[in-house]
Amino acid sequence: MAHEVTLTRRIAAPREVVWEVLTDLDHAARRLSQVTELQVLTDGPYALGTRWRETRRMMGASDTQEMVVVENDPLRRTVVEAVDASTTYRTVYTLESLEETGDTLLTLHFGAEVADPTRLQRLALSVVGPLGLKLTEKSLRTELDDIARAAEQLHRG
Repeated sequence: MAHEVTLTRRIAAPREVVWEVLTDLDHAARRLSQVTELQVLTDGPYALGTRWRETRRMMGASDTQEMVVVENDPLRRTVVEAVDASTTYRTVYTLESLEETGDTLLTLHFGAEVADPTRLQRLALSVVGPLGLKLTEKSLRTELDDIARAAEQLHRG
């Protein structure tokens, strides 16, 4: 049982700058308004296998997840996963250069999949699922806006 949201945002900055904002974990808590704390758990630059613990404030509550980079194609696409009990959260960021303007088209695809949901989980998802998707979409739009703002500021110098 899965829930998915896909959003796209045009950013007035080149792909290299948007990538820098996406992968600069040291500044993420300052740039992303919903992230209140971030602790990198691995050494080295952002790459396949990079792990961090992230606390986010959403819908009036805080939640901490351990994140891991499971796919990484620098400047083009990165995929991050978190697992909480029987739910896997997967976020895919895809960057596309818009040659005519030098802007970047950033697509964010988020999915939450519950492995082997119980009858109660299926019922709860069918009842509150649509509201949950709307709240998730709102949160993801905020994240895209934060990324765009940081990349555009960085690009302007």
